[in-house]
Amino acid sequence: MTDWTSGYVADIGYTYGCYDLLNPLRARLALLKAGVVLPQTGTACELGYGQGLSANIHAAASSTEWYGTDFNPAQAGYAQELAACIENGPQLFDQSFAEFCSRTDLPDFDFIGLHGIWSWISDENRAIIVDFARRKLKVGGLLYISYNTQPGFAAMVPVRNLMVQHAAIMEPPGAGVVAKVDGAIAFINKLLATEPIFARLNPQIAERLKKMASLDRHYLAHEYFNRDWLPMSFADMAGWLSSAKLDFACTAAYGQLVPALNLTPERQALLNDIPDAVFRESVFDFMINQQFRRDYWVKGKRKLQGSEYAEQLRAHRVILCAPAETIKLTASGALGEGTLAEAIYAPLIKLLSDHAVRSIGDIEQALSGNGIVLTQLHEACLLLADKGALANAQDPSVTARRRPQTARLNQRLLRQAYDGGEVSSLASPVTGSGVAVSRFQQLFINAIAEGKQQPSEWAYYVWQILKASRQTISLEGVALTTDEENLSELGTQATEFRDRWLPLLRALGIV
Repeated sequence: MTDWTSGYVADIGYTYGCYDLLNPLRARLALLKAGVVLPQTGTACELGYGQGLSANIHAAASSTEWYGTDFNPAQAGYAQELAACIENGPQLFDQSFAEFCSRTDLPDFDFIGLHGIWSWISDENRAIIVDFARRKLKVGGLLYISYNTQPGFAAMVPVRNLMVQHAAIMEPPGAGVVAKVDGAIAFINKLLATEPIFARLNPQIAERLKKMASLDRHYLAHEYFNRDWLPMSFADMAGWLSSAKLDFACTAAYGQLVPALNLTPERQALLNDIPDAVFRESVFDFMINQQFRRDYWVKGKRKLQGSEYAEQLRAHRVILCAPAETIKLTASGALGEGTLAEAIYAPLIKLLSDHAVRSIGDIEQALSGNGIVLTQLHEACLLLADKGALANAQDPSVTARRRPQTARLNQRLLRQAYDGGEVSSLASPVTGSGVAVSRFQQLFINAIAEGKQQPSEWAYYVWQILKASRQTISLEGVALTTDEENLSELGTQATEFRDRWLPLLRALGIV
């Protein structure tokens, strides 16, 4: 009997994540920083969409026409249910890459995205994807791809192999995936307790195992326990994509576009002396011990002229997507945490604190008296977005058209909050993407939708839901047991939601 999973973990569902990296609008700030001509964004495709949250949120929240496939029928069924909420929603299939990529009814695409797929599939499937990009990605089109890479993952390869062997050999045949993951982690910890020489020479392994123990087992099963798992070097990735006529454009990791956060002056000088882009990126990965790459590749890369750069950057829109008072003037990179220049960031955050959409050109004019130049604004937007404090924003006319669709999708997603917190993002017609909204915040939104007006009413509403499912709240690791304790804590959270988060969610078009 043929194994339809092709060695991929399929008996446990993937997590319900929404990834802004799959939002074509997000690429603009990065490509402008790299001086690359921007692609069109009319059609897009996600290969391996998991639960389909990203594909559906991006389809509901933007005017881009989305397609995609995921071979897991349970995940595809959920994704298609969400798509049915959206008028002319995304076309999502439950086909293998071989089946989907050979379809004759697909359009050519401006954007193709793969997040968390490439490292966990066979070379056969990689070849299918590369051929698909060669045939179906338009000239000037953009490929986003993320993957585990070396040298950062080099020491983890033999550890992962031991875990997979333990799951296959030491666990009973009927054990579920979660039990196999738990058993493998427990065994590796026992092994580390014997102080093997490998662990002494690679001390980072113990810290990584400690972090793994705290992660969602569904995520770990897909991350480490697929049959095919390969941390690939950048040079090898470039070799794969060359046959699709794809050129490396830049990293999609905003923070890595700011050299001072990641490289000493000596390292920057060495990189600047390397003319070959592939070798330069390979050396960069070695310098920062890169373990996960997120990259943009373009079919037919063209350089922007200086005047084009300034014009297009000034036209780009952004919105502050965190309460101003919560934003710390720090940023993290490979060199650790750095302090952001108060003379630039304080007036910028103050200007954007009303959560109105502004173009970077409008921001430049408003802050002209502060001596802040356009390139500094560009870098500031990249770093604030990297912190999750700022988001790219759409044309207001697009926002107005998409608002009914995001409202319908969010109404469906909000229903899931009654039973659990698997979904932690809602669709914003302002950003064209997802916004992080916690389970309790979603339940407060449900209370508002049912006519509850005061934080005390929202708290009582949520507590009745939790009580009905025999759930309580934990505060600093201690479970609250009485009605009074739970209502008090919910009341505090509801008041903070009213004062700090509700105005922001309204500005983002979610409430």
